Amino acid sequence: MPDARMIRRYLSQYVGLSALVLLVGGCGSTHQASQGTPAIEQALLHQETFTFSRLAPQRYTPQEWPEVLNAQVLLPHTPGIERRPAALIVHGGGWRNRGPEDMESIAEQLAQQGYVTVNIEHRFSPEYRFPAQLHDLQQAMAWIHSNAERWQVDANRIVGVGFSSGAHLISLLALGSEGPLATPYGGEHTQLAAVLAGGLPSDLLKFNDGRLVIDFIGGTRAEKPEAYALASPARQITDQAPPFFLFHGSWDQLVPVDHATDFYHALNAQGIESELYLQRGRGHFASFLLRGSAIDAGIAFLNRQVQPDSKQ
Repeated sequence: MPDARMIRRYLSQYVGLSALVLLVGGCGSTHQASQGTPAIEQALLHQETFTFSRLAPQRYTPQEWPEVLNAQVLLPHTPGIERRPAALIVHGGGWRNRGPEDMESIAEQLAQQGYVTVNIEHRFSPEYRFPAQLHDLQQAMAWIHSNAERWQVDANRIVGVGFSSGAHLISLLALGSEGPLATPYGGEHTQLAAVLAGGLPSDLLKFNDGRLVIDFIGGTRAEKPEAYALASPARQITDQAPPFFLFHGSWDQLVPVDHATDFYHALNAQGIESELYLQRGRGHFASFLLRGSAIDAGIAFLNRQVQPDSKQ
């Protein structure tokens, strides 16, 4: 649970009424969906948690990359385990600000469950437009693969974790290992075993033309409809998608709850294993700041997907 100082800092730096107005600008109404069956059974959360070591921030981008980007890596101490899963973690911030520190406690929870965690920076809009941020994540995946031997990572058991715009980017990564989103940095190395996504803006075409999305895409919906569609995870779902755990505030006005419920139903229509954890009576930022049980359920879901005898 974050302390009061963290909550005040987060709200003052990130929330801002202006950000709400810029992004929402009249988004469609929400509807409700079943909560699904969260994988919160204690058998799927390790009761004896692992300790971990924290590496100094490391550059994960190639030397020729337009901007130096760093990752914070936690290495769990897992004696007797030859290969362990990893988690690529991406922060929120409307694609334009914030940093890995927002996801630090989630990274620590995952490390205590035996995941090598890679909590990354990415480039910001409006200086860098879509798909620059997705390319950053694809480079991070290549970097994890290049360090798999050294970190004892099973490269077939890498999961993605994100909130808000970070959930958007990690979902695009998960759904774009093939096709147009894979060019030129994607491919097999970007495949994820599962995704934990909170406050996911799943369909950018649902938003009116607010400044955050315009800055990210580089134009309005009328000017760049193809880019909006390509940048919308909900429009990239196929029967090859990995399992998804979604959590979302039922009172979210920044990213209305139908972004989650519609995405959940679309995954189900393709036969993709998924769970939707609705946080009743919470808005966008409260769903993150008061996320405890949702993250516990999400990590239990990830654990189920990356068990050595699970389908990978």
